[in-house]
Amino acid sequence: MTVVLHSLALRLAQAAGVALVVGILSFLMMQAMPGDMAFRIAAARYGYDLASADLAETVRQELTLDAGPLVLFGQWMADLARLDLGRSLVSGLPVWQEITHQLGASLHLAVAALALSLLIGPPLGILAGLRAGGRFDRGLLVVAAALRAVPQFLLGLVLIVVFAVQLGLLPAAGHGDPAQFVLPAATLALGLAAASARIARDAMAAFAASPAQAFARTKGLSERQALRRHGLRNIAAPLLTYLGLQFVTLAEGVVVVETIFGWPGIGHALIHAVFHRDVPMVQGTALVMGLGFVCVNAVIDMALRRIDPRQIAQPEGRA
Repeated sequence: MTVVLHSLALRLAQAAGVALVVGILSFLMMQAMPGDMAFRIAAARYGYDLASADLAETVRQELTLDAGPLVLFGQWMADLARLDLGRSLVSGLPVWQEITHQLGASLHLAVAALALSLLIGPPLGILAGLRAGGRFDRGLLVVAAALRAVPQFLLGLVLIVVFAVQLGLLPAAGHGDPAQFVLPAATLALGLAAASARIARDAMAAFAASPAQAFARTKGLSERQALRRHGLRNIAAPLLTYLGLQFVTLAEGVVVVETIFGWPGIGHALIHAVFHRDVPMVQGTALVMGLGFVCVNAVIDMALRRIDPRQIAQPEGRA
């Protein structure tokens, strides 16, 4: 019980730290951007054809943008203490409402990508680890290294050109139809699958060469039984740790992939908020993504303690 309370207190402290750091950095970034904030907001509201200096001045007075950075940041922190992220400077809607609407699409895409990566990566890694050093193992290493080296935006464009433009099998963009999930989910999943395959391979190879595997075979267990009863648990711990750490990569990938495929998620909204200088939306979106990282790591920690009891003796085996 003490370990659980210690872990919970640490995660709450991390969440508070994340809120403060994300708020400061995102606010400073928006303040440092060139151009007139009021004009950008006016253009986002009324269109660039209608935007003018008079409209910009009206927006400036309406939103009290002349109050000064410290005053505006203090107001945002005071609202955050009441769990209020403020209102979008462009739409006027509450930031919570905007994020809730867009977060669902991002979560659907992220879950689909994660599930696809788990269907591809770990099974291939297990097969390679059982025959470490063989042709399949060496071939998987080459393919995994190549997929990890390719930037996600380039991989997404290649998939669009091949499967949407040349072959015409899948739509290049859009949201709502099941077929429109395939290309963005595959773009995110292939890089994750490449890394998880190598992690599963290394864990499987280490188990296959361990005394535990030899002892399991001397008890009369077949290779399949030894894998199912003992090997999968040894693979699950490093794989779960990797997935927790890769949440940041997945969040970054969502921003890129949603922009390429026109996916109406939180990453797509963040790009538009930065472009239109919508400071509350940028801060709120970044804060939700940062707190999501803390929550995912807390869940991974609890899952690791269930899988590997040795983690109980190490309250914070991972940062």
